Amino acid sequence: MQPKDIAPGTGTGITSVGSYIPRTRLSRKSIAAANSWANPALAIRGKGHRAVCSHDEDAITMAVAAARAAQAAGCQNTVQVLQFASTTLPFADRQNAGVISEALSLSSALRTLDVTGSLRCATSALITALESRETQLLIAADKRRTQPASTLEMLSGDAGAAVMTGQHNVIADYLGSYSSAIDMTDHYRAQHAEFDYQLEERWVREEGLLKIIPEAILQLLDKLTLDGSEISHLILPGVDKRTGAGIAKRCGIAGTAVRNNLEVECGNSGCAHPILMLNHALESAQPGEKILLVGFGQGCDALLFQATERVRQLHSEKPVNALLEGGVEDDNYLRYLSINQLVQLDWGMRAERDNRTSQSAFFRHRKTVTGFVGGRCTHCDTPQFPRRPVCANPDCRRPSEQHDEPFKDKRATVKSYTEDWLALCYDPPLKYGNVRFEGGGVVMMEFTDFAVGEVQVGTPLRMEFRIKDEDSKRGFRRYFWKAAPYPAEN
Repeated sequence: MQPKDIAPGTGTGITSVGSYIPRTRLSRKSIAAANSWANPALAIRGKGHRAVCSHDEDAITMAVAAARAAQAAGCQNTVQVLQFASTTLPFADRQNAGVISEALSLSSALRTLDVTGSLRCATSALITALESRETQLLIAADKRRTQPASTLEMLSGDAGAAVMTGQHNVIADYLGSYSSAIDMTDHYRAQHAEFDYQLEERWVREEGLLKIIPEAILQLLDKLTLDGSEISHLILPGVDKRTGAGIAKRCGIAGTAVRNNLEVECGNSGCAHPILMLNHALESAQPGEKILLVGFGQGCDALLFQATERVRQLHSEKPVNALLEGGVEDDNYLRYLSINQLVQLDWGMRAERDNRTSQSAFFRHRKTVTGFVGGRCTHCDTPQFPRRPVCANPDCRRPSEQHDEPFKDKRATVKSYTEDWLALCYDPPLKYGNVRFEGGGVVMMEFTDFAVGEVQVGTPLRMEFRIKDEDSKRGFRRYFWKAAPYPAEN
């Protein structure tokens, strides 16, 4: 295929991308089978899997994982703005983006903000980032609670995605956008509601998807004096194949340009899905090809990008494809319900403990806890966690001013481990042990994402930001780092 003619851009665009899809994939057949007595019609949606968070994951932890994948070397010193888009923010009045920035060890001289309120909040935030011409990190993640035996339960999935925007080393040039604000209530969730309320699918399709989306696309093409035939990739999150073909036809876009919506592979990840699909499209886009991204929700955003020569760097790695292929199938529907607190199991008296957080102590040690930063002795050069006033090396033991030593990006291995069926864990058994870090340092940590019997001495580990504890009495959630397995190919 010959490269397309390169259109003049805006001088800014996407410089790097990162995605995260939880390891566990719940079989839709298991969902349909468990609910067939109440809703046998669910069987027609029983193909594929939905990605589901572990018991210690939420929108913040997925955002951190996606952002770490997007971070380029040295970007901690260049990010000017961090935006976090989600309709499932863990905190209503504690800036979630601030937690993420500290987990990423970004500079405190940073503008952070949460963006929410619509499934197109991520595409709206992306337009803001691109048109600001600043170096921004946009992260989107959603973990939507869905009512058991509902269609939305079958279609949804959990995921996070991130993009860096700027004017240097651009992999996808931003050509322009068009937005509309139309209060069509295809679904909604009230402030204290547990689940989304879904409207009739046919009405949403005919009055919403097939009218609002084509109008936005045509307005954008007219604005940029382009023809629909010039679009190589059309990204329509949450739109089924037949409806997508109808939208493409109305806009003069080839039906073959409509991207796979990843419904079968992982499910619709809410506001993160447009960014996840964009990242997936960039893995196969050729230099010069135009990518049209749509965000739908009480209106529509349409954004147009053009791949540059630098997009080839994604072709060999294909990170989203690797995530899609690296899942572990699970058919335990009851475990999914329990982890998402859709059924209440009896966890015994150990679950009655008070998990109150000392906020003053946490504030003093937030770099240690949230950033996973230890120390390195200035006398013997020994790395250690946590940072101590006296060196942990028994051959040194000298009081010293230690240098900061980040641990979250270090490789590690299992030194010792325990699988504890008596300790409280909402996905038992509780797995923990000593972790040995490359270059020095041993830390007692929890293990996560391991199956029973999978942890072994010497197993390679990577660090993941996860939920440590939850204070349900006061509504506060604590985070820390846990040791997780590497994907099979590593």
